[in-house]
This record gives sequence, structure tokens and C-alpha cells, in this order.
Amino acid sequence: MLNPNLPYHVVNDFTPITQLTTAGFLLLVNPASPPQNLAEFVDWTKRAMIPLNFGSAGLGTGGHLAGELYKQMTGVKAQHIPYKGTGPSLIDLIAGRYDFTFAGLVGAQVQVRAGKLRAIAVTTPKRLAALPEVPAVAEALPGFEVVGWYGVIGPAGMPAPLVKRLHDELVRELALPDVRQRIAADGAEPVGSDSAAFRDFMAADLAKWAKLVKESGAKLD
Repeated sequence: MLNPNLPYHVVNDFTPITQLTTAGFLLLVNPASPPQNLAEFVDWTKRAMIPLNFGSAGLGTGGHLAGELYKQMTGVKAQHIPYKGTGPSLIDLIAGRYDFTFAGLVGAQVQVRAGKLRAIAVTTPKRLAALPEVPAVAEALPGFEVVGWYGVIGPAGMPAPLVKRLHDELVRELALPDVRQRIAADGAEPVGSDSAAFRDFMAADLAKWAKLVKESGAKLD
């Protein structure tokens, strides 16, 4: 939806095999910022006398769209500042050059543990097992959900027996304790859905973000 000139349809021109994992983002602020928790963050952003700034790893990234969704659901005014990657965006938040960000869990957790950033919430529908003390944004804004995901897809028209064999092998790997442990360490969760469920998920994800992109006016340039 951010690039209407793609030469293919992101769902219909492929055969979904299985969704491997899902992972949320962390809502972060500088430790010197007023809000200490999620309720205070929502109140702080709503009461801001001047528009705030939120950073992301770049135009069209999950962090960018999470910020736009937060603005849409709260009516908060905030200017998006796109960076060229998560690293530069976190460096500037640590330096206090903007107000908040939604960042991938792996890199963000390092800075939180070091005391350089404050974790306010996760963008998954519920709290993560890896971060049980961090609330979900949905606890303050019901329906708020932003997840990134990985899956395996093939070309359109793959034979059903091949799709099933690949699915079954991938799900078997996802069930291995060491694989699940590695996924959890990254702040993600295993899925292993079948082809039909994965297609439905992709279609719903596309519809959700298409609506947000249209209403927010988000663009890649």
C-alpha cells in the first residue's frame, strides 16, 4: 500500500506455506522523559501543548506505522522523523533529540537493560512471556496491535502435497525446544499456521494497513 507500483500482488501472487513467527515492537522514551508508565505516556502525549516527534527506522517500517496507528487511535499530534535504520534512531532518542519511538525488540532491549532508554509498552495484543513486566499498549488502547512476522511462501500454484510437506517439516522444526528458545530470546513467538490460515492472516494484515496508510497519508517519499 505504500508502494502502489509493485509488479505483483503481495498475497494472490504467492502460495503461503506457514507463518513462522510473530513479534511486536517496544514503545520507548528517553529516561529523562516525564512518563514512567503506559498510563502516564498516553496522558503526556494527549496533553502536550506542542506537537511531539516520534522516530522510526525508516519510512514504511513497522515503527513508522505503529506511530501512525497510535496517532490515529488517540488523536495525538506527532511529527514522524524517519531514520536510516534502528541504530541511528535509538542513538538520537538516547540523546533526547525526539520524544518516542516504536522499535524492534532485540536492539531495543539492549538499551533498556543498559538504562539508556525506558520501555513503556509492547505492541503485541498481550504481554510477552519474555517481558512480563512490560504492559501491552492494548491495555490502554483496546485494539492496538502492531506485529512484524516471518513466514515461508512459494510461487503461486504450488501443488498441495508439496505445500503440506513443507508446512509439516517447518512446524516440526518450530516445535524443537532449542528453536523455540531462540525465538523467545528474540522477543518473538512461534506460530506454525497452515496455508489457509496464513493466507487469511496476510490478507487481513494487508487490509488493516491499507486503511491506515490511506487515512494517515503515509508515503515512502
